[in-house]
Amino acid sequence: MSKDSLLSLGSIDEETSRSSCLSSVRNILKQLWCNSCDYAKNAVEMGRKDPRKVVYALKMGSALALVSLLLFWEMPIKDASQYSIWAILTVVVMFEFSIGATFIKGFNRGLGTFFAGMLAFLFAGLSVLAGPGEKIVIVISFFIIGCCGSYLRLYPTMAPYDYGYRVFVLTFCILMVAGNRNRGYVLAILTRLVLIALGACICFTINICVYPIWSGDDLHRLVVNNFNELATSLEGCVNGYLRSVNYERTSSRFMAQASSDQIGYKSVIESASREQSLFGFAIWEPPHGRYRKLHYPWRMYVKTSNAVRHCAYTVMALHGCIMSEIQAPPDKRRVFLSELQQVSAEGSRVLLELGSKIEKMEKLGAVKNILEQVHEAAEQLQKKIDQRSFLLVNSESWEVGSHRKDLEELDDLPQHHLCQKSLSETSIYIQKPLTRNVRRLVPWPSSFCLEGDGAVVIGDGEAKTCKSASALSLATFASLLIEFVARLQIVVDCFEELSEEAEFMDPDVVVLTERGGLWTRLVRCLSYK
Repeated sequence: MSKDSLLSLGSIDEETSRSSCLSSVRNILKQLWCNSCDYAKNAVEMGRKDPRKVVYALKMGSALALVSLLLFWEMPIKDASQYSIWAILTVVVMFEFSIGATFIKGFNRGLGTFFAGMLAFLFAGLSVLAGPGEKIVIVISFFIIGCCGSYLRLYPTMAPYDYGYRVFVLTFCILMVAGNRNRGYVLAILTRLVLIALGACICFTINICVYPIWSGDDLHRLVVNNFNELATSLEGCVNGYLRSVNYERTSSRFMAQASSDQIGYKSVIESASREQSLFGFAIWEPPHGRYRKLHYPWRMYVKTSNAVRHCAYTVMALHGCIMSEIQAPPDKRRVFLSELQQVSAEGSRVLLELGSKIEKMEKLGAVKNILEQVHEAAEQLQKKIDQRSFLLVNSESWEVGSHRKDLEELDDLPQHHLCQKSLSETSIYIQKPLTRNVRRLVPWPSSFCLEGDGAVVIGDGEAKTCKSASALSLATFASLLIEFVARLQIVVDCFEELSEEAEFMDPDVVVLTERGGLWTRLVRCLSYK
């Protein structure tokens, strides 16, 4: 090939590589633009759902703008602007979303800074007195502070003060380095302590005075939401079971196929960690709004929500009955339809009423028993089960005349021997399937075939087993519903304890007060708003 043709081929390859690079860069920029648009839409949607986040961002910007004025401050300390970064860093690390979280950060930072300053004064004086051994004293002080601070952080009860320990070690090291550089330990330490205190004051002032965000309010709303979500989930599970909902037997699709009114219990169960964090913030907040009592019983809110969560586990078991492989036939479900619906309706009513009382901060009052109707509904369901118990078992397998003989044999056995035998048999029964099913999974029922119309034909013995198990699944669902009613008593007890300790309003007293004159109603409005 000639030289010109080689040059033309080289230019073509160069243009091709350049165009491919441009196209890849264009695709990357296009992808970045699409991601930026999505992030912007999500950010706008987040602010629309919770405007408090927008307010928090504005308050944070205002605090930083205010503390940045220290950069132009020349009096009374000439070099104060050089140390203004301490006040700026204090605002950045202390300014949290809620007031309680800000108080916790402020307490940790203040405590760590105070002890770091005290020890810095001590070791600075020792290093000056050491003379030629000043460097040795500084190195030993770094070792002692780092070793003790890191070790005490690992103590379990010191976990809430982990940030304080980090601030303590960091502040001590910076103060010693700054004092050693200009030989002015006292001025460096005092200047930094004053600027940190100034930054903390700016955080507290703006966070409390400008649209305050309280963790106690969030905890209050979260507990109320748990009551409402569980009530909706209870009715959804019972109605779904009575409608004979059949989901595809694919484990990955179970939760996707379940409606939102059935899986509300998940948010109740998963809210435990958020409740603990909100509780940790709320106990630091001063009396405010409707929570004016000193040492407000926030712990009772967590206890009441734990009682609700105790009921949510039962609803989760009810939802598991809907997802189970063996289902009771629809005709048997219709026999107990009215009783099951009545129990679920009354149980949901109790939860909704308790949630409304907590939201309004009212007591139950002495007029009626809130659990009376749900207890009556549960008793009616139990009576219906006793009357139609033959539907819940396979009566063909009953052994007539052997019941008396079995009881006599059981009476002859020692009680401790019977317990030991039953436990050993249970352990053997549990262990065998585990070792057998680790390597080989056998479908059950194992012997079945399909007829022409697609119906499943199972072996005679396994058909009887499936028939008995399907009937027992209905009994399981009903017994779980009765267990839920029994657990409601714990919720009511926790609510009454909360209403007493938090000094909720008595609805009977409020009615009498509203019948008073204008002055009485005005005093009431000023007291409870």
